[in-house]
Amino acid sequence: MYRIYGDQRSGNCYKVKLMMALRGFAYEWVDVDILKGETRSPAFLEKNPNGKIPVLELDDGSYLWESNAILNYLAEGSTFLPQEPRLRTHVLQWQFFEQYSHEPYVAVARFIQFYLDMPEERRAEHASCLKEGYKALDVMEQQLSRTPYLVGDTYSIADIALYAYTHVAAEGGFDLSRYPAINAWLQRVASHPQHVGMYD
Repeated sequence: MYRIYGDQRSGNCYKVKLMMALRGFAYEWVDVDILKGETRSPAFLEKNPNGKIPVLELDDGSYLWESNAILNYLAEGSTFLPQEPRLRTHVLQWQFFEQYSHEPYVAVARFIQFYLDMPEERRAEHASCLKEGYKALDVMEQQLSRTPYLVGDTYSIADIALYAYTHVAAEGGFDLSRYPAINAWLQRVASHPQHVGMYD
């Protein structure tokens, strides 16, 4: 059985949890408290020398880390990861976008506001995250105004990667009311029969 090391509040960990549910895979969840430094313990660093969650433990005792890499592994052979090279590359394109243009701002704004309760010394950083995060949301809105999912007509791991933090962006101070296409997409993703919420 798979074992996931993660934090229930983390969007990156939620990606893996959601993918597991969509594929019907059984797993054990192991809570890891990042605020208590548990990802820096020697035992955890043996699993992921980069000291971050999520980590997926496979049946053979080996480990995978980096949320989007784990998504690609779990989606292999399913409709969530297209086989056609161009479409598969579009999935990767959105996953790279998520890690470089979306997550560093949307997720960090949420971390500052939701996890840390907006400490005074990080307010300027939070404001900067909002500015850059809205740019990423603008890009998503443009695409989702044209197609129901980020890679055309099919729900893929590109959507899972970006749904994870977008659906809780309000917890970071983002106003999603200005994004009708994103809101329709959020509802579309959540309506999948095997969908699970972040805290389910």
